[in-house]
Amino acid sequence: MKFGIDMGHNAPPDIGASGIAKEDNLTKAVGTRVIAKLEALGHIAVNCNPRWASSVLDSVRKRVQTANASRVNVYVSIHFNAFNGRANGTEIYAVSSAARRLAQPVLENITRLGFFNRGVKNGSHLYVLKNTYMPAILIECCFIDSRRDMDLYNTERMANAIVKGLTGQNPPGGDSGQDSGSSKPEPNPQVLKLQKALNRLQVTDKNGRRLVDDGLWGSATESATLKFHSIMGINAPGRASAQTWKAIDDIFEKPILRPNHATGKAVRYIQYRVGSEIDGVYGPNTAKAVMQFQNKNHVTIDGIIGPQSWSKLIG
Repeated sequence: MKFGIDMGHNAPPDIGASGIAKEDNLTKAVGTRVIAKLEALGHIAVNCNPRWASSVLDSVRKRVQTANASRVNVYVSIHFNAFNGRANGTEIYAVSSAARRLAQPVLENITRLGFFNRGVKNGSHLYVLKNTYMPAILIECCFIDSRRDMDLYNTERMANAIVKGLTGQNPPGGDSGQDSGSSKPEPNPQVLKLQKALNRLQVTDKNGRRLVDDGLWGSATESATLKFHSIMGINAPGRASAQTWKAIDDIFEKPILRPNHATGKAVRYIQYRVGSEIDGVYGPNTAKAVMQFQNKNHVTIDGIIGPQSWSKLIG
């Protein structure tokens, strides 16, 4: 297989974004490793980066010309995102159905490293994807202005994930960040904290299972977080946000909740646990369900969520 590898930007005046890290530095580091790893697996890898450019348009035009002239089978443009310091995760742009099929396993391998899956998106507005003759994808590896993403990021693992996604082959040597051989991903303290909190709150994954406290972001933790967001009425993706942690803190404060005198996130949690309609308002129906819960758990049956009831809910 012949791959065209584009290390995004790196051709002034075509330069990348800046944040906690510089995009130019990361795309070059990842792209260089991707080329070496593809070649080590027996593939041909063509560096599509121009040596110089007179403008940004000239830069992207030269990349396309190199890929087309080299008759590569697949074109891969490597980039890093930046937005508002809060956005995070991995997304890949593609135009054709063939490119989308190419993008999906790459995205899956990267997100297994712990990055939020932002999906495969329409790249019809991108010059390098519109003008290459072969299936082409543009990878936004993660956000360089996101502390969460930068804490997860590792150049070697990112390159391995891209190569594994493109070829289906395990790159020789290096740490993939996945459970293969002796290479294991490093736990993320924030992910571990979230898993422990959701387990304490008895919020399970999409299969109804308790989370494994391993500090690794995966589909189970993502689905449990989405479930918690739904319970709390939080409109956010699977990753924990400031709203997520605020809701968790509100519940862990174990406030005294009385019928017709309480609203908010802690009430929504109580409604989830006792099986009443979740609307965040402690009304008569919720009080009835609470008393049934109290009776079942052998605590004072008064409809008030106090220390006794909280001890049965979250300890």
